[in-house]
Amino acid sequence: MTEGDFRHAYIIMEQEEGKLLQVSLEMLAEARRLLDEFNKKYSSKEKVVAILLGQNIKQITKTLILHGADTVVYVDSPELRYVRNTIYTKVISQIAQDKEVAMQIEPEYATRFKKPRYMFFAADSIGRHLSATVMAQLESGLASDINRLVIGDIQMTHQSKTGGKPVTYEKTLEMYRPDFSGFLWTTILCLDNLNPAMAKDFHPQSCSIIPGVFEPLEPDPNRQGKDLEFIPKYDVEDLRVRVIDRKIIKSEIDFDSHKAIVSFGRGIKDSPEQNIKIIEDLASELDAEIGITLPLSKRPFTINQAMDSTYLIPDRVIGTSGSKVSPKLYIAAGISGAMQHIVGMKDSEFIIAINPDENAPIKNECDLFIKGRMEDIIPLLIEEIRKQKQVVQA
Repeated sequence: MTEGDFRHAYIIMEQEEGKLLQVSLEMLAEARRLLDEFNKKYSSKEKVVAILLGQNIKQITKTLILHGADTVVYVDSPELRYVRNTIYTKVISQIAQDKEVAMQIEPEYATRFKKPRYMFFAADSIGRHLSATVMAQLESGLASDINRLVIGDIQMTHQSKTGGKPVTYEKTLEMYRPDFSGFLWTTILCLDNLNPAMAKDFHPQSCSIIPGVFEPLEPDPNRQGKDLEFIPKYDVEDLRVRVIDRKIIKSEIDFDSHKAIVSFGRGIKDSPEQNIKIIEDLASELDAEIGITLPLSKRPFTINQAMDSTYLIPDRVIGTSGSKVSPKLYIAAGISGAMQHIVGMKDSEFIIAINPDENAPIKNECDLFIKGRMEDIIPLLIEEIRKQKQVVQA
């Protein structure tokens, strides 16, 4: 296959009973930005294609066009009301390789079309699973939990992929994600094998995108696009398992209903139980919810079972692997400021950081930085808050 066999960016939308998930509009916006720059740079006419599956979802297609899609390919079927990974995988894979669909998206590229150039999924419980099985079906690679994307030309010399010769890979999707520390970027590439001895294409270049990273576009009432209904072929065996009903289990932690959030990180290490207790006291005085950083959900400290099961849980994680919050007041206690966490709390109206290290990255992200150990600072804050409450109530 040649470069011309791969065209367009296919974005897998997620919806719940006819309502789009926010991450779908976020991915669509980033795809629009990338393809606008791509078409200008390479003098192309490649399209942003939204893939939408479900039941009674035709009315959503217009919304997707207003938010950046050139074409919406949708399948409206009772069989797709609830996500079943096997069926969703096969339907998406059919769409991704269908030449008639490609003809309606852009006739100029349809004759040689084999597969999409790029493909985006959401990095959530559905998208992470679906992206892996779709890419296995399409025999390509996948980068997971991405929060930055760039398209460019890369010169590469690789013993296996290029036969040891320098080759320029054009229109390469550079996919970035923070490593576990949160302070270093990892760049992931999905490159074809151009070595004649072991030639193989790896398209679409695909990734799952972390919710909350990109801003959706404002709907443009003047944007034009088209919607295409696709009729898939179902395997009778795949339809034997049915979802009769389901209930969505929401997180027990409701950050949105609180005007203040107090979060803590590995800075509790000197005395984990005592420090969590004073954080509890501070949160109580502020009527705040309590959040944590990702490493704390891995339970790095030994504490009593009640505290462990209450606080060191994934539902409390704030950041790229957890919730994105925007309270009026955000207090970060003992948090260094890894980019994974910053993404989740940077939209807070006022941020206070408590940290003994004046060079901690969190200092550049806060409105007020208090240098000191949380054991020393938080009790003083609690005392002052109580005094102020007495004044107000007097």
